Amino acid sequence: MSLPPDRDTPPDDPGPRVGVPLIAEDVLLLLFQPDSGTIAGEGTLFYVLGGAVLTELALTDRVETESARLRRTLVRPVGDSPPSDDVLRSAWEYLGEKPRGIPTALAAIGPSLRGPLLDRLVARGDLRRTRRKRMGLFTTTALEEGTTGRRAALLARVRAVLVDGVEPDARTGPTAALVSASGSLPVLHKEIPWTSPVITRAKDLERGDWGADAASAALSRTVAATVVNAVVAVTGQPRS
Repeated sequence: MSLPPDRDTPPDDPGPRVGVPLIAEDVLLLLFQPDSGTIAGEGTLFYVLGGAVLTELALTDRVETESARLRRTLVRPVGDSPPSDDVLRSAWEYLGEKPRGIPTALAAIGPSLRGPLLDRLVARGDLRRTRRKRMGLFTTTALEEGTTGRRAALLARVRAVLVDGVEPDARTGPTAALVSASGSLPVLHKEIPWTSPVITRAKDLERGDWGADAASAALSRTVAATVVNAVVAVTGQPRS
């Protein structure tokens, strides 16, 4: 089974037909920096996006973990039918070949995700691709924020959780946890001040403290928190 290739769709391509945004799309949109047109944390982005996909599979009861020798934690799929979403299905089918260690799964699933997820954000209007000329000779493709306002709405929800102490919903908790796990939360300092209380709250979220209102069962949250902590480990972020 092969994972979908990473790609950059030309600006005039209508892009894919998309449904409800994935947590991975929300994370990628939050990491997009409108001022520069870049994605924060590119060096370890594939781990973060892979972790977001595994987290979504965990929260929808499509994967579970098991203990293995040498204190390893393996992740394996649950259920007989694959998820309907292409991105989730590819990851679920990969895990179906055999149980995988979480770092192994992140390294296999993550690298192919950036392009397809950007395509979805562009197709939805959250981002847009434009062509620019450099030095009057070379045409390049640049990313700009779209007109949906969804990034601002996501930021407002994450800020409410991290700064104002609002209990997170089932999506905002893991989304904020993954942004923190990426190590790129300080980049959002204009919207979310980088203070000691914010750091403490973010670390709580990384450990799966997503509040009683989270729709997922406690076991699913535990699996998802295990994935997030694996992302913390592979991106080299401090655990406390």
